[in-house]
Amino acid sequence: MSENKHLLEIKNLSIHYITNDGTVKAVEDMNLEIGTGETLGLVGETGAGKTTTALGIMQLVPNPPGKIIGGEIFFEGENLIGKTPVEIRKIRGNKISMIFQDPMTSLNPVMTVGEQIAEVIKLHQSVNAKEAIERSMAMLEKVGIPGERHKDYPHQFSGGMRQRVVIAIALACNPQLLIADEPTTALDVTIQAQVLDLMKNLKKEFKTSMIMITHDLGVVAEVCDKVAIMYAGNVIEYTDVKRLYTSPKHPYTIGLFGSIPDINDDEDRLKPIKGLMPDPTDLPSGCPFHPRCPKAMSICSERKPLNTEIEPGHFVKCLLFEDGVK
Repeated sequence: MSENKHLLEIKNLSIHYITNDGTVKAVEDMNLEIGTGETLGLVGETGAGKTTTALGIMQLVPNPPGKIIGGEIFFEGENLIGKTPVEIRKIRGNKISMIFQDPMTSLNPVMTVGEQIAEVIKLHQSVNAKEAIERSMAMLEKVGIPGERHKDYPHQFSGGMRQRVVIAIALACNPQLLIADEPTTALDVTIQAQVLDLMKNLKKEFKTSMIMITHDLGVVAEVCDKVAIMYAGNVIEYTDVKRLYTSPKHPYTIGLFGSIPDINDDEDRLKPIKGLMPDPTDLPSGCPFHPRCPKAMSICSERKPLNTEIEPGHFVKCLLFEDGVK
């Protein structure tokens, strides 16, 4: 799937949440690859399994009720599943970092921002307290915040500046992989653009690979190289950004683009996807999208589609593209 060296490979990953109300199949049979220096956009509605995928990579799936049922997550050729907590702690925050959705809940309200950045540096690098503070001030400068503000607390910053602090923490140890979980959701549009530009520039400077989790296809076009479209725990389409925007194949992906206004089209109304996301504890039989799909066939309710490579590097999970299916 990638010409670059694979930094991260996910093979047949399944993550379930086992609750009293039933089993939520949050991620089902996922296969993904990310090359060194690439940005992958993970796109889908709320509840599609995007954040669970990120938590699986970070080995932070809450157990109970969450459990990795099967599959493998290879990072730099080593399977993260099965590693001891001590081994994972050496990787998490050092080689793989994550930016969470809400910066206010990600930051400790009773520690200065400088202490919080320095804490990550001291944990993973052989530096003393003075050096860690100096490096935390330098990281603040990199994300556009004056270094002398390292003594301030999170409540003294605006939402956009708090998100910059979270980015500084995530990049403090120069990780190889950065996972950004909807990093601009709580910000207004102008601040969103600033934060995205900042992340793009820092990614180039640090030569970091990135997974951008979002439901905004505009963000994907702005920052991503590859895209994985998720629906009900499944990656239903995976390809590069240009191909996805010029030639989407899965009916769900086509539906997503149909529900976005286009200034070049003289349309009175958008074409939303009919229906709602299925109950995650009671998914439909066969293809999970078939009750909402305008191209559904009778076989779609009977069996799950296979991951089909329709052209080099373009994968679709849809029975319309499987040989011999009518």
